[in-house]
Amino acid sequence: MNKTALNNAHIKLGAKMVNFSHWEMPISYTSLIEEHHAVRNTAGIFDVSHMSVFDFKGGDQVAFFEKIFANDIKKICNDDRAIYGALLNEEGGILDDLIIYHAQDKFRLVSNCSTREQNRQWYEKHAVEFGVEVVERSDMGILAIQGPDALNKILSIEGINPQVNNLRSFGCMFDGDKLYARTGYTGEDGLEIIVPSVDINQLWDQALRLGCTPIGLGARDTLRLEAGLNLYGNDMTIENHPYESNLGWTIDMTDENRQFIGKEALLSIDQSKSQKIVGIILRDKGVLRSGYEVTHDEGKGVVLSGSYSPTLQSSIGLARVDQGYKKDGKVMIRNKMLNIDFVSPRFIVRGKISV
Repeated sequence: MNKTALNNAHIKLGAKMVNFSHWEMPISYTSLIEEHHAVRNTAGIFDVSHMSVFDFKGGDQVAFFEKIFANDIKKICNDDRAIYGALLNEEGGILDDLIIYHAQDKFRLVSNCSTREQNRQWYEKHAVEFGVEVVERSDMGILAIQGPDALNKILSIEGINPQVNNLRSFGCMFDGDKLYARTGYTGEDGLEIIVPSVDINQLWDQALRLGCTPIGLGARDTLRLEAGLNLYGNDMTIENHPYESNLGWTIDMTDENRQFIGKEALLSIDQSKSQKIVGIILRDKGVLRSGYEVTHDEGKGVVLSGSYSPTLQSSIGLARVDQGYKKDGKVMIRNKMLNIDFVSPRFIVRGKISV
């Protein structure tokens, strides 16, 4: 079992530890509800050091990313910015979703832990053509501090570069080997901080002393679900293409000459007939779970992610459904047909209910 550099810190706080893709990670410290509300109302801190971090050296890195990344890396090449998008195979299936950061002429990439080995081999396979060296940064850890008061807490931590206050959404900056980025997975403001693992305990302890609440994977999931953010393995897999996974906006075909992996397969897809991911709210008593069947007047679908929403105080989910859905539909739970409303997947925007 893999352990992050903060493993002992989690155990000392009384965290309930679970196996998450072969990493021992905290699922909760107190209660999911309390931790969820802490992020929505003040500031929470997450250890996300299980995520995969890669740096790149030499060669034509821009051309390399132009080939393997469905979004267009040129959007951030002249800026200190991050860009989100998908890694596709030749058939247009989603190998993973990831964020690429660019600052001070350096690229850094963060993707999911469950796809670490697959992705590393994929990067190395295609990097050869461009003379690029792939460097896996297993010596790095990642903290995410999220919530309406997150930036104030971060700026009070000793050793934090005060220039982080100037970062806009999806802006990023290197400070030596550290990377600060105004990104996150909760729908709230805040930063993700990638630092050498030897420094992470000190940052964690300071953040706790400043009032940041430690947050486990349980609340991380309900927060991202309320924000309408996909989870790889639940809401999309290699069997899905971006247009049926709410990722069509990350597919950039502006440059007709750019031939990225999966492009030809995507061009053959009739988007008007593709299923779509939509938000659903259960209007009867029960809890939405992955795999439940969804129906509407024009077709059917399936629940991908589902949980109780502490903010909406209702059961919510993401479902992939046939097009033609209107306002309401049905879901089968324990042999009973229950009522659902179809809404935007973005249930919460900056802490406020949007549906």
